[in-house]
Amino acid sequence: MTRVSAAPSPTTTELPATDVTADAPWVTIVWNDPVNLMSYVTLVFQRLLGHPRPRAESLMLDVHHKGRATVSSGTREQMEADVTKLQGAGLWATLAQDR
Repeated sequence: MTRVSAAPSPTTTELPATDVTADAPWVTIVWNDPVNLMSYVTLVFQRLLGHPRPRAESLMLDVHHKGRATVSSGTREQMEADVTKLQGAGLWATLAQDR
């Protein structure tokens, strides 16, 4: 059995702790729901987020098959606005800080 030491090896350099997520962008996530048609979700991505049709369809398929898709990224304020627009259109949308 191999023992694992909790102490850092002599070649390990420890960097000071910093908040690396402070500069991380925010993202808007759309979640799958049992209500909206795929064609409607595609249309919303095109009209509200400005995605071209092929990109909008690809994101819609991610929502449908994977249960979620990241549909936009930017500042927190921009993502809050996107979430508000998407929720106003009846989609399940949230925002999160990208890591």
